[in-house]
Amino acid sequence: MINNQLEWRALQPDTDSVQSLFSELPDDPCYFSEVQPRLFNTLSLLLDSQAKLPLMLVKTPEHPEYQALLQTVISGFDDESVTLYGGHYHIDGAAVSWRPAESEQDNFASTGGVHSADWIEAEQLFGCFRQYNNTLTLEPGLVHKANGGTLLLSLRALLAQPLLWLRLKQILSTRQFSWHSPDESRPLPVAVPPMPLHFRLILTGERDALADFQEMEPELAELAFYSEFEDNIQIVDEQSFALWIKWARSVAADEDLLIADDLWPVLMREAVRYTGDQETLPLCPVWLARQFQEAAANSDENLINGEHLQAALDNREWREGFLAERIRDEILLDQILIETEGEAIGQINALSVIEFPGHPRAFGEPSRISCVVHVGDGEFHDVERKAELGGNIHAKGMMIMQAWLIAELELDQQLPFSASVVFEQSYSEVDGDSASLAELCALISALSSQPITQQIAVTGSVDQFGRVQPVGGLNEKIEGFFHICQQRTLNGSQGVIIPAANVRHLCLQQEVVDAVREGKFHVWAVESVEEALPLLTKTEWDKEDAPCLLRSIQERIAQINQQEGRQRPWPLRWLNWFNQS
Repeated sequence: MINNQLEWRALQPDTDSVQSLFSELPDDPCYFSEVQPRLFNTLSLLLDSQAKLPLMLVKTPEHPEYQALLQTVISGFDDESVTLYGGHYHIDGAAVSWRPAESEQDNFASTGGVHSADWIEAEQLFGCFRQYNNTLTLEPGLVHKANGGTLLLSLRALLAQPLLWLRLKQILSTRQFSWHSPDESRPLPVAVPPMPLHFRLILTGERDALADFQEMEPELAELAFYSEFEDNIQIVDEQSFALWIKWARSVAADEDLLIADDLWPVLMREAVRYTGDQETLPLCPVWLARQFQEAAANSDENLINGEHLQAALDNREWREGFLAERIRDEILLDQILIETEGEAIGQINALSVIEFPGHPRAFGEPSRISCVVHVGDGEFHDVERKAELGGNIHAKGMMIMQAWLIAELELDQQLPFSASVVFEQSYSEVDGDSASLAELCALISALSSQPITQQIAVTGSVDQFGRVQPVGGLNEKIEGFFHICQQRTLNGSQGVIIPAANVRHLCLQQEVVDAVREGKFHVWAVESVEEALPLLTKTEWDKEDAPCLLRSIQERIAQINQQEGRQRPWPLRWLNWFNQS
């Protein structure tokens, strides 16, 4: 039998191998171009471009911090020479005239620069025309202040106000600003001459906002420059890891904080839980700043260490842990039936991730899947689907695992069994294919009458060739089952089965790692259904010289066929003849 059990070292990222970097790395500045080379390159192209439509779309989270960061980066491109743009509006009674700017004191003069706004209104963006007691005044807006420079706007704000975008698009394409009355039913009382206006426009937003813009303006979206703020960095060598450390230090410096060396392993583990990959670390300045700020709340100085951050993380988990504790209590009080000892035919513990709308933290919960079989026409009943509680992806996973089983049995006729598979005590919609491995094992157990240990929980999806595929939420799933076993007393035989491809995503809580190191809990990684079944049933799937699950199912099928033959003594053609007579 293949040894699929993971060592405790594989359950968290390896911080020991990079420990020396924490203290030996000099405090050199981290340049934006090093961590965001694609975005930096696109920004430089936009600023150097003489395109007729200087428009750029940037995928970023909806947070003012990103606009402020881009504003700082773009400001670094500006040279020290000052160039005047815009002009001066002179008002003489009811006559308004315009001339090019001669000094920075002119009312509509601009020196370019970078200007941004997270939310905008019409007067803020386009300025305003006022008339009070026969006195006329003109006030510049953001477009006038950004004349000759760059304007950063939230795409979400423009999509919510389409009329603003239509006027802004006209200014971009004509390179001219014309005054309009805010009241369409009343024109301006005087004629105000237009003025030349040219600036670079950068629109920032999430991917769904970019998709809406692309649908609304397909031609402009095709012509625009495009880039995105990369949320994470792949750790492929010491150089990339050192770059992440320098970036995190720069974020801490913006918060006026210093980082002790022993903070890095704690931050790295939390970062891996955030990204879901041991070889990927986050670059999100908002997320990093939050970790440092909460750690600083536990420190009397501006120096934060590992204890400060760990205390902040533990406190955050406690603050957000009410729902997880209540569901765990329901299981421990046997209101939700989950067995963690013994054996059962056709029953298995699956692993699920629960996400409540409005709740900030996902958490794991074991689910009981049961399967019963009976003599029938070979139909597999997905109870969740029939009850309209199963999503399309879940139904797809069910059909895939059925296809693998039928192919493995190599039957010349219809399977003489029908099966019913269900998530017990599930009262909301179930979707995703991460339970298809557990469902398949429960089905095989029911068909072969071979019991499954209830001390092991399973997650993973399968393909039509029986290979186990990676799924999401591994850390929460494992910890959810571990806490149930722990509160019922760990017996040294309990554990979970996960896809081998998910090992790189593991970053478990320290108490789980300690339990695995002490042999009280186990994590097995499998690549195929054939590797998972012996762990669950203590029997191989297919073995020529020993009892196996495949042969048990084939023998049961043969017995059913023989029984059906004895129950029908008359040939079918004779029965048809009697019926016709």
